[in-house]
Amino acid sequence: MSEPKLLLEAFKETNYQVSGHGKRDIQVLKNALQKVDDKQEGDIYGNGSLIEEFQTKMAKYLGKEKAVFFPSGTMAQQIALRIWCDEKGLKKVAYHPLCHLEIHEEDGLKELHHIQSVLLADKDRLIELADVLNMYEEVACILLELPQREIGGQLPDYETIEKISTYCRDKGIRLHLDGARLFEILPYYEKTAAEICSLFDSVYVSFYKGIGGVAGAILAGDKAFTDESKIWKRRHGGDLISLYPYILSANYYFDENEQKMNQFYQDALELAAFFNSCETVSTIPLIPVSNMFHVHFQASREQVEPILAELYAETSIGLTGYLKEVTQKSCCFEVNVGNQYAILSKEKLKQVFQLLDEKLRKSQV
Repeated sequence: MSEPKLLLEAFKETNYQVSGHGKRDIQVLKNALQKVDDKQEGDIYGNGSLIEEFQTKMAKYLGKEKAVFFPSGTMAQQIALRIWCDEKGLKKVAYHPLCHLEIHEEDGLKELHHIQSVLLADKDRLIELADVLNMYEEVACILLELPQREIGGQLPDYETIEKISTYCRDKGIRLHLDGARLFEILPYYEKTAAEICSLFDSVYVSFYKGIGGVAGAILAGDKAFTDESKIWKRRHGGDLISLYPYILSANYYFDENEQKMNQFYQDALELAAFFNSCETVSTIPLIPVSNMFHVHFQASREQVEPILAELYAETSIGLTGYLKEVTQKSCCFEVNVGNQYAILSKEKLKQVFQLLDEKLRKSQV
């Protein structure tokens, strides 16, 4: 058995995992359906009280005029950028080099919509105001991802976002928020979702990441924008005959977990401190700014994988099921703190990290 597969199998066999809300199995949907009236009517091709009431609820929460439910964030964001490009008659948008649209969507924005990307900032740091002010090309829209997932979930200071927003409005540039993890950053900024979204012309949020639903996304903005997004949703095949399993789970887990984000954030601070106490281990950010962060080992993946697998077998607590190679001598993985963390004994966790530290130190001898 290869080492990566060995690590994943060892992780699956643990009784407890420190990250997330638990296994993404059928129970996730069953929980959401348990209190639903059997005669509840589903949505049909984007219409019906079920979908309309949820869209209204999320529009109010995000402080926007209207909201539209989409089966995926990939679809929602490509459509948002297409609308803003068509409005200006300019098929160029700007975003971070590690934006989801740039590295995870098989060039969907370029191949399907013929929209060019202008990359702002270096890949290892956040977009700053200077990057926007010094753009060398005219663009229809700028996308900001909060937090910036691929660099550990880092966040700019709030004043930077405000200044970028003001600049964009002065220059007639639309500003779109990739808020896949918007709920998770509210404790750090000490702002409501509506306050943050007021700085943006459009916003996307996800319901399966920190919220823990099955799938689905909301795209929100003014009425003209959302009306246009519905047309594009149909063109993309996003108007399934019914989306109710996604809507019901999104609504259920939003109500369950949105109010827990501050606890998840505080737990992330504690967990990051545990990791940083270990030999050759550090987190990015060093002090998390949301419930997510990256864990980096200054040791090769080949060195770390058997150590973690052995740790899981001895403690039955799993830290990760994978390691990503950064260099030949370093590797990393991502942590997203959710409901799982609260059920773990803190004394047991301390023992786990003491044991991890011992094993890492021995491996360096």
